[in-house]
Parts: sequence; C-alpha cells; structure tokens
Amino acid sequence: MNIMDFNVKKLAADAGTFLSRAVQFTEEKLGQAEKTELDAHLENLLSKAECTKLWTEKIMKQTEVLLQPNPNARIEEFVYEKLDRKAPSRMNNPELLGQYMIDAGNEFGPGTAYGNALIKCGETQKRIGAADRELIQTSAINFLTPLRNFIEGDYKTITKERKLLQNKRLDLDAAKTRLKKAKVAEARAAQLNTSQPEENNIMSEQEVRITQSEFDRQAEITRLLLEGISSTHAHHLRCLNDFVEAQMTYYAQCYQYMLDLQKQLGSFPSTFLSNNNQASTTPVQSVSSPSVLASASASLPSVSNSMVTSGLSELKSSSGSRKARVLYDYDAANSSELSLLADEVITVYSIPGMDSDWLMGERGNQKGKVPITYLELLN
Repeated sequence: MNIMDFNVKKLAADAGTFLSRAVQFTEEKLGQAEKTELDAHLENLLSKAECTKLWTEKIMKQTEVLLQPNPNARIEEFVYEKLDRKAPSRMNNPELLGQYMIDAGNEFGPGTAYGNALIKCGETQKRIGAADRELIQTSAINFLTPLRNFIEGDYKTITKERKLLQNKRLDLDAAKTRLKKAKVAEARAAQLNTSQPEENNIMSEQEVRITQSEFDRQAEITRLLLEGISSTHAHHLRCLNDFVEAQMTYYAQCYQYMLDLQKQLGSFPSTFLSNNNQASTTPVQSVSSPSVLASASASLPSVSNSMVTSGLSELKSSSGSRKARVLYDYDAANSSELSLLADEVITVYSIPGMDSDWLMGERGNQKGKVPITYLELLN
C-alpha cells in the first residue's frame, strides 16, 4: 500500500466518522436518538469552568478600560502587542495637563501668584501621571497577564479536550444505536425464521466496548483539567491581592502629592477671592488620614470665608483706608492701575462701584487700582 492509498483510506474513514457523528447529533436534537449524559460532578465542573471564563473576560476587559479609558489607545496597544513591537511613549492625561499648566505658568510669569500656582499644580499633575504609569504597568504584569493567560491558555486546552469528549460521546452513542438496530434486526429475523449473521451483533458489541473505553478515558482527562479550576481561582486571588495593593499604593501617592500641593498653596495670600466674589477656603492643616481631611474640609468653608472676607468687607463698607503689604510684583496693565513691588506697604481703600476683585491703592503721590489677590491687609 502506497502513501496515497493510505491517505485516501484515512480520509474516507474520517469522513465516515464525521458523517456518523453528524447523524447522531441531528437525531439527538430531533429526539430520535438517546444521548449518554455526563455524570453530575463533571457537569458541575464544566459549568464552573464556563462561569470562570465568562467573568474572567469581563473583569479583564473592564480593568483595561479602568486603566486606559481611551479606546483608541487600547486598540493601538493591542495592535503593537500583536506585532510584537513596543508602543510609542506618549504623555498620559495627567502629564499632559501638568505640562499645559507649567507652560501657562511660565507664560504668565513664575513671579506672579497665578503663574506660580499653575507651575506647582502642573508639577503635581505630572507626578500623578508618573504614578498612573506605574499602576498600569504593575497591574498589567501582576493582574491582567495571569487572567489573559488563563483565557488564552488553560481554557483553550479545556475547550479542546471538551470537544474531544463530545466527539467520543457521539461515537459511543452512534455505536449503541447500531448495536440496538442490529439486535432489532436479529429479533425480527428470528420471528421470520430467517438466518441472521451473528457477526453483526458481535462487531457492534465490540465497537460499543471500544467507544465506551475511549469515552471514559477522555472523560477522565477532561475531569482532571476541570478540577484545576480551583487552583486557577486561588492563583487569581493572589493576583487580585497584588492589584489591590498596586491601587492602594497609587491612591496613597496621589493623596500625598495633593496634600503636599495644598501645603505649598497654603503659603499664598489668604485674601484670594474666586470669580464669583466668594472667598476661597484656607489651606487644610496636615492630617493623618483621608477621613480626617474629609471631615475637616466639610466644616471649613463657613469659617474660612468669614476670616478671609471680614477685613475686606469692613474696608469696602466704610470710607476709611487700611495699610496693606504687597505679596507679589505686579505690572500695571494700563494707566488706571498701580504697579506694585513685593513687600512694599501701600494704603488701600474702596470706592463705590469698584469691582469686587480690586481696591484703590496709594503710594505717595501715585494712585491706581490694585488686585486684591496681591495684597495682605495689615492690622
């Protein structure tokens, strides 16, 4: 027998097996053939594996969305990963915001209150961006990769063996169907007193024994693989702990960065007013936990508002004047304003109809409008 004859016979046998399985499957769906049911333990393991696969995929995909909200960036990373190439490094959102703030602060002038604050905030945003990168990298290695390995590795193996088990079951049930038909034919021949070759029954019974043995062996292989799902859960639990630890580190870093920024901004003048003519809150003192910060912040606005605006309200409602120390250099934008030098002391007062963010300032014979945010009223 040459190789070509062997291949032809093999293809014919495979086609026959496929046809037999297709007929058996169709008859089962139509209720015309009996089906060998898997034992309850194996069915439970299969259900547990499917449930694990379903929720692992959902958790993995949503974690990717959490770590990288931009869908275009996720697609780009996926393409580079498939091409086995490193994605180009780009600024993330906090880093980009931080750079804009720093550039704006330098444009407005680092010596001005607003420019200095923008630079400080920008530097903090860039540190948060770096922490965000570290969170993404750590989570990808310790959490997403093990989940993806299960979906693309272990579960694919389980799916392959489960498909083999399905084929072995169809072979077994097809053999049982042929044996049943052979016995019916034998009984009918006996009734008609005609001879029926016993070889048909013997071959059918032998085929059932062989297919039953193959089915039992494949069921055992599948069962052993499925019982490994419990170990998968234990491994994913450890990965989940790593993910939570990475998040905890990230949020702790962000909290500390913002706390440090708040302390830096606390050195700015306490008379800063917002655009809606309401005083801003004073900096919160150093605290030991976020809960303390939250409770302290909740009670701060009413107290700080009164402290910040009390002196200015008295000054604006009276016709008197006060001494004020200049906190930052200020260049007058037009002839109606007064240029200022840091640390000099000038006289300030309010006039009817003046914008709430400004006072009139006097220095010797010079007079003009000055911004409140650049002043500290003296007692």
